[in-house]
Amino acid sequence: MGILDNKTAIVTGASRGIGEYIARRFASEGAAVAVAARTVEQRDQRFPGTIHGTVETIRKTGGVAIAVPTDLSRSEDRQRLIETVTDELGPVDILVNNAAVTYFQPVLDFPRARFDLMFEVQVRAPFELSQLVLPGMKERGGGWILNISSGAARHPQMPPTGPGAGRGGTVYGMVKAAMERFSTGLASEVYADGIAVNALSPSRGVMTPGVVYHFGVTDPAARVAEGTAEAPEVMAEAALALCSGDPGQLTGRVTYSQALLDELGRTPGPLDPA
Repeated sequence: MGILDNKTAIVTGASRGIGEYIARRFASEGAAVAVAARTVEQRDQRFPGTIHGTVETIRKTGGVAIAVPTDLSRSEDRQRLIETVTDELGPVDILVNNAAVTYFQPVLDFPRARFDLMFEVQVRAPFELSQLVLPGMKERGGGWILNISSGAARHPQMPPTGPGAGRGGTVYGMVKAAMERFSTGLASEVYADGIAVNALSPSRGVMTPGVVYHFGVTDPAARVAEGTAEAPEVMAEAALALCSGDPGQLTGRVTYSQALLDELGRTPGPLDPA
C-alpha cells in the first residue's frame, strides 16, 4: 500500500531531471501519474529523456503512468492536458508545476519573445492549470498543488560577487519569485477547501541536463558526491512530502528540499514500486 494509492497526479516537465524523479517517486507510492512535456522523441543528446521514456520506466516497475505531449506555452494544450488526464486516469488530485523554459541573458539584451515565453511557461501555465484543477479539488474536498521554484527567486547580494554575478539571471529570478508569491496567495485562498499549495526549491543545485548545459558542469556525479550539488531524489522526496501531507499543516510554504526533509525527519525513499 502506497501513501498515494488511488490518487491521480500530473507532473509537468517530467521527461527528464527533477520532473522525472518526482513522477517516478509518486508512482512508487501508488499514484497514477500523467507525464507531461514537449519532448516526445530524443533530438538533442545534451538533453536526454522523453515523456515516453519516463512512462516506460514507471511501467516496467509496476507503476501506472501515461504520457501526454504538452506545450505548456499554449493555452489549448494546457486545457487538453487536464481533459486527457481526467478521461484516462480520473480527477486530478495532485498538480506539480515543474516545467520550465530558461534563458540567461542580461536585461539590456533580453528579447521580448524569450521574456514572454518564460513567463508563459513558468507563471501563466501554473496559474491556468491550477484554475483548471481547482474546481474538482474543491468538489472532492482536497488536493495538492506544488510549484517548483529556485533559489534564484531570492534577491541577489549587493555588491554582486561570485561566478554568477552579471550572468543574466534576472528574468529567471523574476519568474520564480512570481511563482512563489502565487503559491502563498493561492494557499491562503483555498486553505478552507482543504487544498495545499506550496513552492519547493532545491537546497543546492541539482545536476539536471539543463543545469549541466547552462553552467558548463563537466562532472555532475562528482558534484553530487562531494556535496556541492543535490541528488534529485532529495527533491522527489520533498515533493512527495508536500503532496501527501495534511493540507491544514503543510501549506503556504516557500521551502527548500533538504531543509524540509530535515524538519520532517525524512530521507529519500525508493523511486520504483517495491
